[in-house]
Amino acid sequence: MSSPLPEPVDPLPEPVEGAWLVVIDPQNIFASADSEWGSPFFGEVMPRIQALAAAFGERVLVTRWLPTADRSTSWGEYFKAWPFADQPETDALFDLVPAAASLSQHPTLDVPTFGKWAALEEITGRGGRVVLTGVSTDCCVISTALAAADAGARVTVVTDACAGSTAENHAAAVTVMGLYPPQLTLATTSEVLATL
Repeated sequence: MSSPLPEPVDPLPEPVEGAWLVVIDPQNIFASADSEWGSPFFGEVMPRIQALAAAFGERVLVTRWLPTADRSTSWGEYFKAWPFADQPETDALFDLVPAAASLSQHPTLDVPTFGKWAALEEITGRGGRVVLTGVSTDCCVISTALAAADAGARVTVVTDACAGSTAENHAAAVTVMGLYPPQLTLATTSEVLATL
């Protein structure tokens, strides 16, 4: 059963032409119903992500979260809290879902952090424009969006192409991200496609 998604709070300030589409962590660990972190909404958003990727063509990046963080930091406690995810990075949990395997012609950006901006900025450039999709809205998407906005990027989050851990958590994350215009704007898939 799907839940209604919040409406965007601000119109897109300009076309997203020239932007990079970023698909955050479309991996088994976040998509599978059998995973403790699986989003029940991932299947709903994947067709929208595919439509966006087709429209963005060569300007699509896909990220993967990997459990390679230094265990002497707070990540050590994190993995104690979530032992199921403390697996070798080659575990199938961290593979892209089949529908995401051909979204980008570029290698995946593999990072051990929730936020992906540090890896993305090298490609998109300071002040670049990024359009964010993926999973989960309330963790890796919001962590990436806020860091990118803070660094001066122009960020659009496609609310109906992001999957939250729950409908409530998705809505809460969208509400928070809606507080950051003009650096961060919210839009739907159809609104983004209309600007290309």
